[in-house]
Amino acid sequence: MSKFEEIIDRKGSSSVKWDLTKTVFGKEDVLPMWVADMDFLPPQNVLEALETRLKHGIFGYTFVGDKTATSIKDWLQKRHGWQIETSWLQYSPGVVPAISTIIQALTIPGDKVLVQSPVYTPFFNLVEDNGREIVNAQLDYHDGSYSIDYQAFEESLQTGVKLFLLCNPHNPSGRVWKKEELTKMAELCHKHDVVIVSDEIHSDLVYKSHSHIPLASLHETYRDRTITCIAPSKTFNLAGLQASAMITSNPDIREKIASVHKKQGFFTLNTFGIIGMEAAYRHGEQWLEEILEYLQENVKVTAAFIEEHLPGLKLVNPEGTYLLWIDCTNLNLSDEELKSRLLDQGKLALEPGTKYGPGGEGFVRMNIACPRETLMDGLERLKVALGS
Repeated sequence: MSKFEEIIDRKGSSSVKWDLTKTVFGKEDVLPMWVADMDFLPPQNVLEALETRLKHGIFGYTFVGDKTATSIKDWLQKRHGWQIETSWLQYSPGVVPAISTIIQALTIPGDKVLVQSPVYTPFFNLVEDNGREIVNAQLDYHDGSYSIDYQAFEESLQTGVKLFLLCNPHNPSGRVWKKEELTKMAELCHKHDVVIVSDEIHSDLVYKSHSHIPLASLHETYRDRTITCIAPSKTFNLAGLQASAMITSNPDIREKIASVHKKQGFFTLNTFGIIGMEAAYRHGEQWLEEILEYLQENVKVTAAFIEEHLPGLKLVNPEGTYLLWIDCTNLNLSDEELKSRLLDQGKLALEPGTKYGPGGEGFVRMNIACPRETLMDGLERLKVALGS
């Protein structure tokens, strides 16, 4: 039996996914397949590194050292062919706090920030909560796939946009943007003097026949106007350790980010975040290859189930991530009706598409990073809720 088949009870562990269903959905008797974390143990080498540090027993102030930086550099070089310098690295408790810091560092209240909906919910929240204005260049959706409307993209940039938030791989659709797509967006941002924040937190979770390309690796011109955000949290199921990195070759941008960190009083990561991040990037590759195979099989199982039992639904085939974006528009149900059927009839908690902005209406997002038994339970619940 695969190690990923083990059912681990997460209830009572202060799990957002499993312990907050009543708070978020108003119900406790639902199967949670929403929040983007896995129901799998992380690599054994990571657990052992954390245990060794725990046994040491003293948890004084800890800094992020060169060993951790080297593990990140080596990982990016090996997995993505991207060579970075240690000086380009800055740290944050997570990619979401990092993006907020960047917004504060590089824009002022009232400035315009570009997003591409439907997209990761915090993109909207962070812009609005920081008093900036959202400009949306909505992605095109056609025949079960997403693409970029470059005319709309450039017209949006021309409104005075200062910052562009890119999601690559894309959450929630699972698109892994190709070299020509990234190059075109980067070139337009260069043309209109817009800084790019590339959220690449899902960059390691890319399926066969697709490759993740860090936007900043394309050309030094694009690199110097790009801040790349990465973390081991999605890749190795370490979100609770609160550790991420920002990669910025431009020293002026780094200085502005450092200035905001200074105002926040932030200077280092959690001790276990540092240990976990280094161990994951140094020793987690074999585990990652295994989990990618398991997740890809989960995608195939889900696609086959929907085709056989739920012909009214359309799965947007993911090129990366463990998040499935399901098109329910053919059911002609309102988003409230979708939610009600899922929760009341299916006893299934999924993310409503409306959370991801314009273009998300009539969709739901399903997290399949779980044992096959849990996945099949979820699919049967989906059939009860939305089957004919």
